[in-house]
Amino acid sequence: MTSDVWLPFHAGEIDGLPEGLNYLFWDGDQQFPADPADCVFYVVPYMKPPAVSQRPMSEMTSVRAVQTLSAGVDHVQPSLKFLRPGVQLCNARGVHEASTAELTLTLILASLRGVPGFVRGQDKEEWRSGFYPALADKTVLIVGYGSIGSAIEDRLAPFELARVARVARSERTTARGPVHPLTELPSLLPEADVVILSTPLTNSTRGLVNAGFLSRMKDGALLVNVARGPVVDTKALLAELESGRITAALDVTDPEPLPQGHPLWHAPGVLISPHVGGPTSAFLPRAKRLLVDQLNRFVNREPLRNVVLTTGA
Repeated sequence: MTSDVWLPFHAGEIDGLPEGLNYLFWDGDQQFPADPADCVFYVVPYMKPPAVSQRPMSEMTSVRAVQTLSAGVDHVQPSLKFLRPGVQLCNARGVHEASTAELTLTLILASLRGVPGFVRGQDKEEWRSGFYPALADKTVLIVGYGSIGSAIEDRLAPFELARVARVARSERTTARGPVHPLTELPSLLPEADVVILSTPLTNSTRGLVNAGFLSRMKDGALLVNVARGPVVDTKALLAELESGRITAALDVTDPEPLPQGHPLWHAPGVLISPHVGGPTSAFLPRAKRLLVDQLNRFVNREPLRNVVLTTGA
């Protein structure tokens, strides 16, 4: 039987791939490169719609591993039910931390220091001087303290913050301090000047940032979403933005892409970037290193890294 590996990169562009596998290029084109039933290792195309990523999965009867090139796996999870038991789903932990953390700091600083207004002023040749908030002495709350949340705190460290509070699904202790469980969010939100969302999209985080969550944020606080759009209730966020009580910086939205005419485009106090936390010059070399490591492990029957779940388990 053919042992096909579907890659969204040409195999000749990746140094160090193990021998003994048949590498096929597929980046979401309408035509499959071969019979999906012969694919044993599926690397999901990057930044493609869920319908594209999931399209071959129902026919992948021999697949043993599904590897995403994103930190989140929500775009393929609905089709895991079609796969046989024992298939390992792996994410791209280690690929996007630096880029996403960089963008998070960019969004925070740009929002606090009024950079969007400066750009609009430059377009109109207006000198918009004045006093603007600094990040120094602020309290920052990171909701979703995995590898990306930790990388964000790495980059926050030099900014002389008053406090960083960390929240994850379960309570634990880190070298930097405690990580609080989600159940403690209500008591932490009123103290935070900046609330950063870096949590995966799961059943428990979908709609997490609802009207109740937002109402607990202090007046003038900044909400930063580098997670997934559906973590935030867009209607509830719009109500708070239009009141002028809080501001937001969003790399992801719900819906996404944000369609023309959507009220979020022109809501007061919002900065929107088009889901660019991951796709940077840092992506490709890190993604290739991950695939080389994973496929060598696969061939040598060693444990794969970044296993999120195993089907049928």
